[in-house]
Amino acid sequence: MSSRFSSFWPVFTAAPHRLLFFGGAVQIIGVLGWWLPELAARVTGHAWLPAAVLPVAWAHGFLMIYGVFPFFIFGFLFTVYPRWMGATAITRPAYVAVSALLYGGVLLFYAGVYLHPRAVALAVLLFGAGWGAALWSLYSVYRRARQRGTHERLLNLALAAGLFGVGSFFAATMSEQVFLFRLAREVGIWLFLLPVVFLVAHRMIPFFSQSTLMNYIMVRPAWGPPLMWIGAGGHALLELAGYPEWRFVADLPLAIAALHHSWVWQFRRSFHARLLAMLHIAFLWLGLAMALYALQSLVLLATGTDYFGRAPLHALGIGFFTGMVVAMASRVTLGHSGHALNADTLTWAVLLGVNVSALLRIAGELLPAAGATLNLAAGLVWLISLGAWVVRYAPLYLQPRADRQPG
Repeated sequence: MSSRFSSFWPVFTAAPHRLLFFGGAVQIIGVLGWWLPELAARVTGHAWLPAAVLPVAWAHGFLMIYGVFPFFIFGFLFTVYPRWMGATAITRPAYVAVSALLYGGVLLFYAGVYLHPRAVALAVLLFGAGWGAALWSLYSVYRRARQRGTHERLLNLALAAGLFGVGSFFAATMSEQVFLFRLAREVGIWLFLLPVVFLVAHRMIPFFSQSTLMNYIMVRPAWGPPLMWIGAGGHALLELAGYPEWRFVADLPLAIAALHHSWVWQFRRSFHARLLAMLHIAFLWLGLAMALYALQSLVLLATGTDYFGRAPLHALGIGFFTGMVVAMASRVTLGHSGHALNADTLTWAVLLGVNVSALLRIAGELLPAAGATLNLAAGLVWLISLGAWVVRYAPLYLQPRADRQPG
C-alpha cells in the first residue's frame, strides 16, 4: 500500500491543476447527483432524501456557486497567474494545503446538511480557510511580480469578494437571517463568478484565437473589464435593494458589451477548431443571459409581472459559467497532460449537452406547467454529459504526462 501511494502521490500533486481540477470534476457530478433527488421529488411527490437542517435551495445555491467553480478557478490561476506576471510558481505545499481544506469543507458540508446547522457552519469555515489560503498564495505572487496589469488587479478583487460571500453564508448559517443567504448568493454570482470568468475569457479567448486562426487580429477592448465590474455591481445592488424592475440599467449595457466582444473576437471563424469554438460558444451565453435579464427587467417594469423566473440565471450559470469551465478545463487538461489540443467527438458532445441542459432549464421557467419535468430533464442531461466529461478527463489528473515532461 505504501509503495503504491508513494508512486501515486507525486503524480497527483505534480501540478496544482491536477488536485484542484480533480476535485472540481468530482463536484461537477456530485452537486447534481445530490440535487437530482430533489428535482425528482418535485415530479413524483415522493421524498428521496432525509429532511435537511437548512433550506435545500440555499444549500444547493452554495454548492453551485462556491462548491464547484472555485476548484477549477484556483486550479487554473495557480497554474497561469505566475506565468502572466513573470513570477515564481506557487509551491507544492501551498496548493496541497489549499486543496485539502477545500476538499474537507465540501465533504463536511454534504454531511452537515443532514446533521446540524453548526456542522454546515464548520464546513463553510473550513472551506473559507482554504479559500483564504488560496487568495493569500495568489496575492503573494502578485506582490512579488514584475508585470502586473488590470486583469490581475480585478481578479484579486473578485476573489476577495468571493471570500466575503463565503463569509456571508457562514454568518447566515449561524444567524438564520434570510438576507445573509441572499447576500451570499448575489455576491457569489455578480462580484465573484461573473468577474472571474469574464476576466479569464477576456484575456485568454483572443490569445487562443490568435494562436489557432490565420490572420487573426487580437482585440481586447480595454473598457470591457471596468464596464463588467460596474454592470455586475449595479445588478447586485439593485437586486439586494429590491428594485429588480430597474436592473436593465445595468443588464442592458452588459448584454451589448458581451455581444460586442463575441463579434470582435470573430465568433463565426472559431468553428475552424472545435476546442476554440467551445470557448466562443460558452462566451456567447453571457450576452444571451444578460439580454434575458434586461428583457425580464423591462417586462417587469412595464407589466408588474415576472414571466421569466430564473431563466436568465440558468442561462448564465449553465450556459456561460459551466460551458466556460468545460471549454477551458478541457484545453488546460489536454495541454498540461501532454496531449494534442484537439477536442474529440466526446468533448464536443459534452459542450453540446451543457447547451441542451441550459435550454431545457430555461424552458422549464418559461413553461411552468411542465417546469418540474423539464427541470428534471435538464438535470439528467447535465449529469450524463458532464459524467462523460469526468470519465474522459479525470483519469488524466492521476497519470503522468503523455510526453513524459514534468507537471
